[in-house]
Amino acid sequence: MKEKQILPKGQHQAKSKNLVIIGILSLLIIFVFIISMNTGYIKLSPMEVIRTLFGFGTDKQQLILYEFRLPRIIISILVGMGLAVSGCVLQGISRNALADPGILGINAGAGLAVMLFISFFPSTTAAPVFFLPILAFTGAGITAIIIYSLAYKRHEGISPMRLLLTGVAVAAGISAAMIVLTLRLSPENYQFVATWLAGSIWGSNWKFVLALLPWIVVLLPFVFSKVRVLNVLNLGDVTATGLGASIEKERRVLLAAAVGLAGASVSVSGGIGFVGLIGPHLARQLVGARHQFLLPAAALTGGLLVLIADTIGRWILQPSEIPAGIVVAVIGAPYFLYLLSRLKD
Repeated sequence: MKEKQILPKGQHQAKSKNLVIIGILSLLIIFVFIISMNTGYIKLSPMEVIRTLFGFGTDKQQLILYEFRLPRIIISILVGMGLAVSGCVLQGISRNALADPGILGINAGAGLAVMLFISFFPSTTAAPVFFLPILAFTGAGITAIIIYSLAYKRHEGISPMRLLLTGVAVAAGISAAMIVLTLRLSPENYQFVATWLAGSIWGSNWKFVLALLPWIVVLLPFVFSKVRVLNVLNLGDVTATGLGASIEKERRVLLAAAVGLAGASVSVSGGIGFVGLIGPHLARQLVGARHQFLLPAAALTGGLLVLIADTIGRWILQPSEIPAGIVVAVIGAPYFLYLLSRLKD
């Protein structure tokens, strides 16, 4: 009887601890949000930001805050959430700690679709705003299907290492194709593609927020509703089948959701890599492996990471900017090598 009383108490303490951590991550996002609103070539003091938010700022201050900084900040948070949850889902369905939409080539597939559009329709430097997520999702989806088909074996299922190697190989092939496509781009379009591929939060207006928001609002709650499925899949295919889970069906549905989140995020942020790797891993260290807490913690961690990266990129070399993707890569590449060395051990 004592053991039955101790276990719920321990679970309650763990739940309370995880909720506190999620609350702290939310407060950190708010804190960096405020700092980011004060960061830029034109300085706005905290009091000027507050006055402007309440409608008492000058026309210039309102233009800077509402038309330039706020959309970019919101996009950074949404993109970070989308990429981190996408990576978390990919790690869950493949049981591969190194799975990430960037490393597996899904981001590259989304980028190739955008580049093909620009290459064959050179009169425009970008696809229509609301068409971009659909375009990127199509490219990412086709790439995911190719990788899944090549990595899947009928009697073995998906091998984590085979999935990783297949994704890296497909990503390398896509990158080569993208280099060839750049040869036919005009200087203006090439500049747009170079900025986009570097992972710059270039879509800094409310149209891009509205283009990305429906994908995040629909797909994040859907993925959160699948937490029990993800927990069961982590137990292995044999155990999951014994518990009554339809493995391949659930895996394909979750893969489609992960591709949708990654493709929509990449469409407005460009090739930001490693967020889907770092976000889930940091969240797992903070709240554990149960997806009830892991998914929201990963979303908040990813949003915080991209927001910090974009803020640093806008601040460190003013008046020039460093794309957020480069800032994240500086952190993510060593972290990826660290995780790889740990897996070897």
